[in-house]
Amino acid sequence: MKKVIVAMSGGVDSSVAAAYLQEQGYDVIGLTFIMFSEGEKMSDKDKEAVKDAKNVSDQLGIEHYTSNITKEFRENIINDFINKYKKAKTPNPCVICNRKIKFKFLLNKVDEFEADYMATGHYAKIEKNDKNYRYLLKKAVDDNKDQSYMLYRMSQDQLKKTLFPMGEFSKDQIRQMAKKYNLEIHDKPDSQDICFIKDNNYIEYLERQEADIGKPGPILDLEGNKLGEHEGLHHYTIGQRRGLGISKPYPLYVVELDIGNNAVIVGKNKDVFRNSFHIINPNWIFYDNLNQPIIVDCKIRYNSPARKAAVYPEENKCKVVFKDKQRAITPGQSAVFYKNDYVIGGGIIK
Repeated sequence: MKKVIVAMSGGVDSSVAAAYLQEQGYDVIGLTFIMFSEGEKMSDKDKEAVKDAKNVSDQLGIEHYTSNITKEFRENIINDFINKYKKAKTPNPCVICNRKIKFKFLLNKVDEFEADYMATGHYAKIEKNDKNYRYLLKKAVDDNKDQSYMLYRMSQDQLKKTLFPMGEFSKDQIRQMAKKYNLEIHDKPDSQDICFIKDNNYIEYLERQEADIGKPGPILDLEGNKLGEHEGLHHYTIGQRRGLGISKPYPLYVVELDIGNNAVIVGKNKDVFRNSFHIINPNWIFYDNLNQPIIVDCKIRYNSPARKAAVYPEENKCKVVFKDKQRAITPGQSAVFYKNDYVIGGGIIK
């Protein structure tokens, strides 16, 4: 019997993943990460996650453990999130967390428990390519819930040991499966996007964490004329219209965040469109490295549609050129490349 460690957040997806894998004949062990404790005191969020995951584990008759990774989570994810905003970038912490925290520590637990696999409730699929012996990442069946974008930084070592059982089902099917397994959490709401920020109010969070996160400065048009004052660069992102407080006969949008001059640069909507950019820190799933230009479908944010682009390898980075101009290409976000349903790789927008 194959043994699998299932990361259980207390939510519907990971709970059903555990129940489904047990039904498929796996020896399942539940594991819940504690990420927001202070000393010996857990946050309310962690308490709820542990309670719900433990209840499901008890119901399934499987062992359940917790692992406190608060220190590592703060050092690698929260501090990076704050530092990126200090540099006028708009980060996606979930992308970094998956490789550096969740799957890294899950893989450690696979070794510790002498398990065969680790599993989560993510919506994605993994496939082995027998020609080059690489493990490939694919989109989930449910395109509306697909999370392959968030997982593009996974390593081959991580993919090799990972199961994504929920990638074969739609969200509606998973809710029905939760009812079939008589799980009390079958109607529990989905979690928010950024787990450590309440109500997705990242500005309030940043200012609570770092009192000097930003300082006022000028709002300039593309010719350098001063149109007003901003409250700190962390309030703004590329393509933003709301909150500028400037009256013009036409709408204004954030075109650039100039950290050197602490200035917000604004223009018309057409000025927010570009057709090329660079990525840094690329991670490739289809190859060890990209050695020649390729044509891909490129997503520049989680909820945006993929658009046709060419990727040109350069030293330690890549140039990406869209066939058609795209709106609000934002430094700090990820560009992820697809061919059909497969994730080729991606990198951080520079």
